[in-house]
Amino acid sequence: MAYYDEQPIPAGQWADGPAAAAPVDARMAFIQRTYLHLTGAVFAFAGLAAFLLFFTPLPGAMLGLIGQSPIYWLLILGGFMAVGWMADSWAQSDNSKGIQYLGLGVVVVAWAVIFQPLLAMALVVAPDAIPLAAGSTVLLFGTLTASVFLTKHDFSWTRHLLSIGGIAALIFIGITVFTGVSEGLWLFFACAMVFLACGYILYYTSNILHHYRTNQHVAAALALFGAVALLFWYLVQIFMSRD
Repeated sequence: MAYYDEQPIPAGQWADGPAAAAPVDARMAFIQRTYLHLTGAVFAFAGLAAFLLFFTPLPGAMLGLIGQSPIYWLLILGGFMAVGWMADSWAQSDNSKGIQYLGLGVVVVAWAVIFQPLLAMALVVAPDAIPLAAGSTVLLFGTLTASVFLTKHDFSWTRHLLSIGGIAALIFIGITVFTGVSEGLWLFFACAMVFLACGYILYYTSNILHHYRTNQHVAAALALFGAVALLFWYLVQIFMSRD
């Protein structure tokens, strides 16, 4: 039986457990904290990314490295994945709130850095791609979130499918870094990654309703933030391809 159909534990007897089985006030507080932290992470990312883009030499330096050899791009992606894994483990920690917030902060900084080459190219090739991608990201995220909250459907069954999709995407990226790829094939891949990111949003949102504990709002926000950033990344590329 789904968690949200179970008899909730009285508030006076409640400890940190699945939010779906918590009293209504505890459940709502968890959801509010999660999305407040997500909103804060998004604004922090936007501010830091803009600062790095306009006031530091980082975008040019990263573009220069990537232009010298494709191995640098793989190293950047590999480092980002390692940082993301470490930060996620910190955010899942029950031992220290400080460690949880550190994990969220590290991921925000990592995404802001890795976005620099893409944003720099977008400003030159198609300046309107960034606001269009941002607006589309907000619209898609809002629609997907509303669909989960209204239907209360549990998308945990998609975990293995999403994992397979993520591994396939990494293999594809690794191959194309060295062999190249046609513009049409890359656009198809970018569209597929948008669908994958939407799948992650559905998965993590349903976990907020069904599986996260009420003390895991930082971890939930971090997971959602990663999915939103992934969606934004490929939407920018799709809108850039129009010009």
